[in-house]
Amino acid sequence: MRIDVITLFPELVEQVIEYGVVGRAAEQDLLELHCWNPRDYTRDRHRTVDDRPYGGGPGMLMKVQPLQDAIAAVRQHSAEARLVYLSPQGQLLNQQKLERQVALGSVIFLCGRYEGIDERLIQREVDEEWSLGDYVISGGELAAMVCIDAMTRLIPGALGHEASARQDSFSDGLLDCPHYTRPQEYLGDRVPGVLMNGNHREIETWREQQALGRTWQRRPDLLESIELDARQRALLDEYIAEFEKTRKR
Repeated sequence: MRIDVITLFPELVEQVIEYGVVGRAAEQDLLELHCWNPRDYTRDRHRTVDDRPYGGGPGMLMKVQPLQDAIAAVRQHSAEARLVYLSPQGQLLNQQKLERQVALGSVIFLCGRYEGIDERLIQREVDEEWSLGDYVISGGELAAMVCIDAMTRLIPGALGHEASARQDSFSDGLLDCPHYTRPQEYLGDRVPGVLMNGNHREIETWREQQALGRTWQRRPDLLESIELDARQRALLDEYIAEFEKTRKR
């Protein structure tokens, strides 16, 4: 997987490959990360990358020319990659979008700063806009790092256990089930007995039911886009009935 990032702070983004899953993937040559600084493509002695917006208003905008030239330089190495602008105005990011991008094998992230970038650059070059959520951060670098980490987990061989990615929240449209480790009892709370009985079929059924129930409790909006089969519906109905019974006690 090749990831190119156009950013005014390449040293910040490059930190993501120094640790954890992303670091191991880079060491195994499963991931290539390349950062490009628009300041290297400016044409004035002050290396100016921003200017005041037409029409007035607070803040500054990133200029077209340095970004355009930086993109052209990236395209020489990654001609087919889609260009994604990380912006609070973009489409809300989800696991399925990340999976599709990983399947393509490459991506270029454009990190905005200040009040954003000139609209003409977006219209000319940007294929998609992604947003982490309905809030604003100081620039696209942290968003790019989040995307890099999330995408790396989906690269075959990047995780120590291939099933880990498949069991993550959102991988099948549901939240993940609860997990437990030693000790068996902590401050009076015990690990659910089904996880201790060694019956893998029962354990998988319990985990599926917990994932359905947790999604129903915490993110019911996700269930609206999932077509549950009869078995899943029965598991969820059983979970809801038990939840209601416990709440009335």
